[in-house]
Amino acid sequence: MQNQKRPRGRPRSQFTESSAGTIQSLDRALGVLVAIARAGRLTLTDLSLAVGVPTATTHRILTTLQKHDFVAFDEDRQEWLIGIEAFRTGSSFLKQSNLVEIGRPVMQLLMEQTGETANLAVRQGAEVVFIGQVETRNPVRALFPSGARTAMHASGTGKAILAELSEAEVRRLLTGSGLQRFTANTLTTPTALFEDLAKTHARGWSFDREERYVGMSCIGSAIFDVNGNPCAGVSISGPSIRFDEARVSEFGAAVSQAAAEITRRYGGVARRKG
Repeated sequence: MQNQKRPRGRPRSQFTESSAGTIQSLDRALGVLVAIARAGRLTLTDLSLAVGVPTATTHRILTTLQKHDFVAFDEDRQEWLIGIEAFRTGSSFLKQSNLVEIGRPVMQLLMEQTGETANLAVRQGAEVVFIGQVETRNPVRALFPSGARTAMHASGTGKAILAELSEAEVRRLLTGSGLQRFTANTLTTPTALFEDLAKTHARGWSFDREERYVGMSCIGSAIFDVNGNPCAGVSISGPSIRFDEARVSEFGAAVSQAAAEITRRYGGVARRKG
């Protein structure tokens, strides 16, 4: 009996290129879930148009997600919205990072010191995502619900994070998204943005005067992780009329101190000087 020749090289993987690719149905389902989360609520027709999937297929996806409580259907308005299970799943991230729990008492003190709403946000691509807030007692206030997103270049927290990255990193990060204009004050040219980021880095806090919303201002400062990378930011926001020149520096110092304290409690490395 002849000995069979042993195959040379690595054994063939059971995960071929085709099987290792994305699962189309899952990819579509996640796209539907993300679209609803970003819009808040959508009709079937609008959702189908938003994700580029036929209405019948979108409805089957929604029915499956509804079965597992990831989405819910509002009979009165005939709209789909995020379900309780999606909230539970997303909340596990906050529990894992513990940043919200760590930051809340510091944010509470920051709100009391400044009289303005304190916000906590994490970076995600070229955006920041708000994960926590302590509201001011003032009747006129800025509100950013958990999960709300905004472009980094037009955000106090976002600019504070960008200011702690190298110019090359900032350019890579913003190349895909661009510098969209939201108001007349939005920084829409690289020159204007980098000049602002240099000032922000030097003093340790950013200032957004109506760059995202007309009539609203924000001051932010970066929070660092164990490797000294800017992973999040804390800020205060409110009507521009309360952010007059006499108070901006005072607010900036308070926000910068709050960011440093959250960084310390989080086990992070303090911001780099220079």
